[in-house]
Amino acid sequence: MKRLTLFCGHYGSGKTNLAVNYALHLKKQTEKRVVIADLDIVNPYFRSKDSAALLEREGVELIACPYANTNVDLPALPSEMYALVQDRTLCGVLDIGGDDRGALALGRLTPQILAEGDYDNFCVVNFYRPLTRTAEEVAAVMQEIVMASGLPFTAIVNNSNLGEETTAETVLQTQNEAEKLSALVGLPIAMTAARKDLAVPNAFPLKLQDKYW
Repeated sequence: MKRLTLFCGHYGSGKTNLAVNYALHLKKQTEKRVVIADLDIVNPYFRSKDSAALLEREGVELIACPYANTNVDLPALPSEMYALVQDRTLCGVLDIGGDDRGALALGRLTPQILAEGDYDNFCVVNFYRPLTRTAEEVAAVMQEIVMASGLPFTAIVNNSNLGEETTAETVLQTQNEAEKLSALVGLPIAMTAARKDLAVPNAFPLKLQDKYW
């Protein structure tokens, strides 16, 4: 577990859902302050701020753009965002906006993140989304994000799903492509995400169960 955990990826990959759930999970594992930062200054339609009430109830602090959930989109970061990377007494989860445009905001924090060196930068992948259906397409997106943010990825998260129509087989069908991506970019698969009702004993082959969260 790193002090800072970042979730990046293409639009619609499920970064926000993962970031929120990971922050809630993290709060149960540590006595430290857990703060989730919403750096999605590009997409106003689905942000971590939507879960503000739940996060507050569970004791997770939220830092978000003051214009989130409004019809105003300005490429500005609140000052608290910089405090997140400076205060090493807390655990931070960062929800990064989609693609290279969203990663530009992350670039402002990259020098301090790299200087500390205590981070995981997860590339969240949904192989059922347009433009990320193959390992090669995802690898190209990853390269664009790294070039824009200056922050290398450390691992892959397979979050392939079809929304409410997702089954265990839906997830399993993408495992080979995820492993192909892993080999292509030289990064491990940190986890494969699935809805809680699917991630139960016997839903997946035994050798894969430890990778599901």
